[in-house]
Amino acid sequence: MRGLVVCAAIALTACGGAPTETASAAYFERLTQLCDGNAYAGRLVSTDEADADFRDAEMTIGSATCTGLMVRVPFRVGEDRSRTWEITRTTDGIRLKHDHRHRDGTEDVLTQYGGDSLPTGTSALHEFPADEDTKALFIREDIEVSTQNTWAIEIEPDQVFAYQMSRPNRLFRVEFDLSDPTDLPPPPWGEVPVE
Repeated sequence: MRGLVVCAAIALTACGGAPTETASAAYFERLTQLCDGNAYAGRLVSTDEADADFRDAEMTIGSATCTGLMVRVPFRVGEDRSRTWEITRTTDGIRLKHDHRHRDGTEDVLTQYGGDSLPTGTSALHEFPADEDTKALFIREDIEVSTQNTWAIEIEPDQVFAYQMSRPNRLFRVEFDLSDPTDLPPPPWGEVPVE
């Protein structure tokens, strides 16, 4: 009985298994608010030296697109429009994949990697450890250290959207200010032909 009381008290987390339907639904609903036709500026907040090129780069997300059970969030870094985060509702929670494209729209060899959400997901934050397909891709491409990656996406409506990648001795985190829309960047590579 005490366990049931504890579970009830933790309204937006699961007591085992997949994230609660309530947490996944609330999280996904927050993400769909990014499909508002706006773009948002971001900045690197982590300090790993490996990310020095990101420190002074102009970064934006948006405009995100919602297609049923998926939210696609383009991530532009300077003139590089190769990255889009795909966040999908599944029967067990939320899935994150990274869609990486070349300027001509063709897929990069490192694309469609990511994973499914941990059971601790809340309405504001989900974490995604590398799935088996992702680990196989990273091993095949000789970046085995990345098999330990866990990605996280956090969203507080009208405040912040954050993307993070972590593993032992490595942290990459960017945060975007949702309180202040910015000019829309060109669409991500692969959505329309590049002239």
